[in-house]
Amino acid sequence: MISDVLRLLKYSQCHLCSLVLPDSECRKEFILCEYNRDADSYRSPWSNKYHPPIEDALYPSSELRKLEVEANEIFAIYLDQYYEGGISSVYMWEDDNEGFVACFLIKKDGSKSGHGRRGYLEEGAWDAVHVIQVGPEEEGMAQYCLTSTIMLSLTTDDESSGKFSLSGSIRRQMKMKLAVAEGHLCNMGRMIEEMEGKLRNSLDQVYFGKTREMVCNLRPPAEAVQMRLPDS
Repeated sequence: MISDVLRLLKYSQCHLCSLVLPDSECRKEFILCEYNRDADSYRSPWSNKYHPPIEDALYPSSELRKLEVEANEIFAIYLDQYYEGGISSVYMWEDDNEGFVACFLIKKDGSKSGHGRRGYLEEGAWDAVHVIQVGPEEEGMAQYCLTSTIMLSLTTDDESSGKFSLSGSIRRQMKMKLAVAEGHLCNMGRMIEEMEGKLRNSLDQVYFGKTREMVCNLRPPAEAVQMRLPDS
């Protein structure tokens, strides 16, 4: 069970959002994944250029690129408010059903030497992948299908508790039909915000809750141990 989770985590990180590259033109970093890849090059959402440059590369349409730029600016604010720093990237492309697909990526390094601001973890990483398929507009409505994946890994090293590692991933899907009067970004933003809240609660209950329960059973407080031991 644990080995399967670790293999899934390793595979997901390698294929979804494992690495970042600097965009020297905009002086910002962007996340590498399969959604912004063409051959062996990756497109930056900030400059819309591939690194390294290639010929006949795939680009979103001018209208969709405008929406992509706005989404990156808004999502960077979302990242700072909810994650207190990190790296975010948003990529969009047309699909075959006269709609489009948007991919929202978050990479947060919570280790002491990374983007973490509190320094509680020796090592830690949070990778979030939100892929939203948006259908064509019909009578002012559009169908949205959100698939979200959260990958979490952390390691602590404290004198009182010793070294402890925890890794896992969780995936959920949400479908909604919404009015597009306020725009696609508003609808997608609300769905991502709601989904991330649910995923955080699930991770807290499943991974951290069960881990606390196991640790308490394996390592009872010293006072309880002394109460059970007979006097010598």
